Amino acid sequence: RGVETGGCPHTAIREDASVNLAAVSDLRAAIPDLDIILIESGGDNLAATFSPELADLTIYVIDVCMGGDIPRKKGPALTKSDMLVVNKVELAPYVGVDIEKMKTDTATARNGRPYIFGSMRKNDGVAELGDFILYEANLEGIHSPVAFRIDL
Repeated sequence: RGVETGGCPHTAIREDASVNLAAVSDLRAAIPDLDIILIESGGDNLAATFSPELADLTIYVIDVCMGGDIPRKKGPALTKSDMLVVNKVELAPYVGVDIEKMKTDTATARNGRPYIFGSMRKNDGVAELGDFILYEANLEGIHSPVAFRIDL
């Protein structure tokens, strides 16, 4: 279900999460057996972080087309999220990104926090991300990671 903020979408994930919390409440009422609810916020704001009352787990997704320097900018979403996914690695040579340098910079910026370099289009990293979600949500053994295959 989409949420319309009528203004800056980052406000709905950070300062005033009430519109998203209401949507989650409606979704849980409509489908009470849900194990996981994903809330997505689009955009390229490296400073955007989710309110702790809105998210139990944060996954920040960037792609190499945003530039190889993104990890060096060290925005809070990149450094503090529970998982960082760097997607579309197969495009690095076409956008002038040195993927090895980006990996080094990411390791430094993450300071021990987990990250995945992959290609969702090629299913590289999808199973690892699925495993991470299942583990962090304490759903191991309840759901199969096979469900996390993406067919495009």
